[in-house]
Amino acid sequence: MKKTLLLALATVVYSGSGWAQKTATPLMPEKKYETEISTLTSRPRVKTAFQTILDLEPETRKDHLLLTQIPSPPFKEQVRAKKYAELLRAAGADSVWMDEVGNVLARRKGKTGKRTVVLEGHLDTVFPEGTDVTVKQRGDTLFAPGIGDDSRGLAVVLAVLKTMQKNNLRTEGDILFVGTVGEEGLGDLRGVKHLFSGKGPKIDSYLSVDGSGIGPITNGGVGSVRYRVTYKGPGGHSYGSFGLVNPHQALGRAIHYFTLEADKFTRMGPKTTYSVSVIGGGTSVNAIPFESWMEVDMRSEDQSKLAGINDLFLAAVQKGLQEENAIKRMGADLTVDVKKVGDRPSGMTEAKQPLIQRMIAISRYLKAEPSLHSSSTNANIPFAKGVPAATIGIGGVGGGAHSLNEWWMNDKGYLGIQQALLIVLSEAGYTE
Repeated sequence: MKKTLLLALATVVYSGSGWAQKTATPLMPEKKYETEISTLTSRPRVKTAFQTILDLEPETRKDHLLLTQIPSPPFKEQVRAKKYAELLRAAGADSVWMDEVGNVLARRKGKTGKRTVVLEGHLDTVFPEGTDVTVKQRGDTLFAPGIGDDSRGLAVVLAVLKTMQKNNLRTEGDILFVGTVGEEGLGDLRGVKHLFSGKGPKIDSYLSVDGSGIGPITNGGVGSVRYRVTYKGPGGHSYGSFGLVNPHQALGRAIHYFTLEADKFTRMGPKTTYSVSVIGGGTSVNAIPFESWMEVDMRSEDQSKLAGINDLFLAAVQKGLQEENAIKRMGADLTVDVKKVGDRPSGMTEAKQPLIQRMIAISRYLKAEPSLHSSSTNANIPFAKGVPAATIGIGGVGGGAHSLNEWWMNDKGYLGIQQALLIVLSEAGYTE
């Protein structure tokens, strides 16, 4: 594809991803943060580091392709994790280890270590085992499942570490360079949940690299609750066993009652969504099914709204159960198994917080237009814990995330690495 066409496609792809819309009033940082970033970028070693990032482009590309072509399906990130640990160790981290759930952590010690700043990309992809992840290049564009989400994020994290090592950039606080497991789908953020579970390290500031561009700043988390609900009955012949409870009928009632109430509930207040996404069950057209199941997704930026629609859903499930049992003519009652398969909290780092103010100043310094928005990323967990956090893009342009035709193009991709470097230095306290 030609670059101009790809840039147009990127606009189409990402305009629907929940990013904030541009406004007539540019987003400006407070003057003191603008001055802070101006001073930081004037430092000789930081200027040299910017050139190092450009010099490292061939090496960063090599790392990017290597990581992309190591399959990392849901709950099976171990091979990629092992290689990523090797790369972080070779880049010069003071210590590298894997925790109990499979996260890879590399510490670069600061002068005092009083603060710890995390720079993180996620190891997993949405693609099942057996997916062809070979990178193909057409023109100036790379194509492969996971090429952007998030192997490029991992390459950015690694490039920042390499750049700091090559230029002996020192900070007051410690920096943790992290590759997490379980960001996607039913992984349910299990990697970052573990980091903040009390079993992980002390974290004072958290920066996730996941997404495209360098202007958008994710400072809010869209929370979600997901369920798999299964109605179970004895099952039998559609004629000979007529009168037995029917799981499909209970499921249908539950969907009907939930949709009626959820439609009213979501028409006011903060954006809240719901989707009966997958259903299944039954064996034959002439058999009363012995089970019927559905998977449901509910989301909101507001935790109270998420709790409210969650209550409506659970009530509808029980109503469907009770009404089906009430009309049975023989046999045992229907039962229902309600399993929560996803729970991502919502939250936000306010725009006035130093981390976000610095990010706005850095984005403007790099000639990008900063914008704030909410999404569902690894940053949801520190948002909910009250730890300053945000998610930034990987640089360049890309699209087709979560599809076999995912693509990424290195259109000034180095800016994404420079952005991440400046945020880490400012948050950890750059010192010469």
